[in-house]
Amino acid sequence: MPSRRRFLTATGAGAALAALGLSPTALAAQGLKMGRAQRFSFEALVARARDMAKAPYQPPPAIPADILDQIDYEAHGKIRFRPEDAAFADGPGPFPLTFFHLGKYFRVPVRMFILDGPGDGNPSTRSREVLYSDRYFDMPADSPAHRLPAGSGFAGFRFQESRLADQKTRDWRKNDWVAFLGASYFRAIGDLYQYGLSARGIVIDVADPVRPEEFPDFTQFFFEPAAPGSDTVVVYALLDGPSVAGAYRFSMRRGQGVDMEIDKALFLRRDVARLGLAPATSMYWYSETVKGTGVDWRPEVHDSDGLAIWNGAGEHLWRALNNPPRTVSSAFADQHPHGYGLLQRDRNFDHYLDGVHYERRPSLWVEPLGDWGAGEVQLIELRTDDEIHDNIVAMWVPKAPARAGDAYRLRYRLYWQQDEPFPSPLARCVATRLGRGGQPGQARPPNVRKFMVEFQGAPLEALPFGTRPEAVLTASRGQFSYVFTEAVPDGVPGHWRAQFDLTVDGSDAVELRLFLRHAGQALSETWLFQYHPLATHEVY
Repeated sequence: MPSRRRFLTATGAGAALAALGLSPTALAAQGLKMGRAQRFSFEALVARARDMAKAPYQPPPAIPADILDQIDYEAHGKIRFRPEDAAFADGPGPFPLTFFHLGKYFRVPVRMFILDGPGDGNPSTRSREVLYSDRYFDMPADSPAHRLPAGSGFAGFRFQESRLADQKTRDWRKNDWVAFLGASYFRAIGDLYQYGLSARGIVIDVADPVRPEEFPDFTQFFFEPAAPGSDTVVVYALLDGPSVAGAYRFSMRRGQGVDMEIDKALFLRRDVARLGLAPATSMYWYSETVKGTGVDWRPEVHDSDGLAIWNGAGEHLWRALNNPPRTVSSAFADQHPHGYGLLQRDRNFDHYLDGVHYERRPSLWVEPLGDWGAGEVQLIELRTDDEIHDNIVAMWVPKAPARAGDAYRLRYRLYWQQDEPFPSPLARCVATRLGRGGQPGQARPPNVRKFMVEFQGAPLEALPFGTRPEAVLTASRGQFSYVFTEAVPDGVPGHWRAQFDLTVDGSDAVELRLFLRHAGQALSETWLFQYHPLATHEVY
């Protein structure tokens, strides 16, 4: 959480700041200690990342581990950046900038730089580093953070809500709207004013059976001064890791929710088995789909309940999420995708009953810009037994193998809001429920599972009275029985469900596909599910 800045003069920088209505003297009064001015441009940052990738990886400077270990969750929570030291607290632009402190779980120092002009297309732009000091932070007198050496660095940053907004309802000193913290993770709030799932700059070898996952770090950030009254901030970032170096440009707009336009250049140092571009990561423990008896007092616990895909062929897919018995990777081959995202569709508080408000968690949609070519939307689902673990990853994986020396230039938009920005005109899947199959009053066979899949939307509202849609079902194996559709008896127009039993032997996963149809026309998006059979009557 940066602070108001103090520039140690430079004639060229002073002229640029004056053009913005600022002066080095006024900025110095704000209290931030700044380093010397250096030239900056985004294309120079791209060239720097390219050169870095040609050389062996250099780990970040070591911070005393014994001190960081003492700044645990509790100690870190008592360290707060001082609002009076926030950068841009008096402009330009409405969003003050603050920094996060290092700690046990955020160990890599990140260098922060403030620009005196645009980072693109202005050869005279300079950057100055914000030099770390513990005096920027309010913390207890006995906090171990006081023992960190001078110049240790920051862990991340966040932009606070607008200082021009109604401070009674959204005090910028207490509320932020975007945060970058840890490795290449970042997140933003949606239009329901909640954080939830995260995006990442890159994913390398997640869930690979041979290689451990690698977590490259954003090591430097550069903040462009915003135009007065603008709702957009521009941030540049340098990424570094054993397998990759990269440069990023984030143009982030605070509107009803948050949207970001990202331009990134990546350069591989070595081969990567699974290269995930434009990734999102979330938490899914359980929902109404499957819940083990007594696992928790709440009906549902998840930040996202499904993966939505609008593929290059124009088909809208909904893949309900799993908490699988083992790590599972699913791939959806595509070319020129329109978009994909991890969504939270269930917005009913009574389905969660939790004061952390899972029903308000944002959905995150990825919109490719330009030609992404051929590849796969990959979904990684890991087993979890708690809500503290992010166990879901969705990402774009190019078709061509990722080899040392390869370069990638990618542009896309991220939308953080309560709903997907380009919804299908067809009915959407709103719930997936599993139970024991078979007929009531008779022994329930262990190899039969009952599915109830709910859809809701305008095409189902328009069905003539007495007309039932057809459930179009396919499975990778097994047999269907008791297949029928019916209106959900809740009086909600256009709310229908498809019911079927699936009989399957063995423990191999079953891929299911379903949509509703009438008179040869699709009425719903396509529901996908990966079912993991069990050998007992117990749900997983």
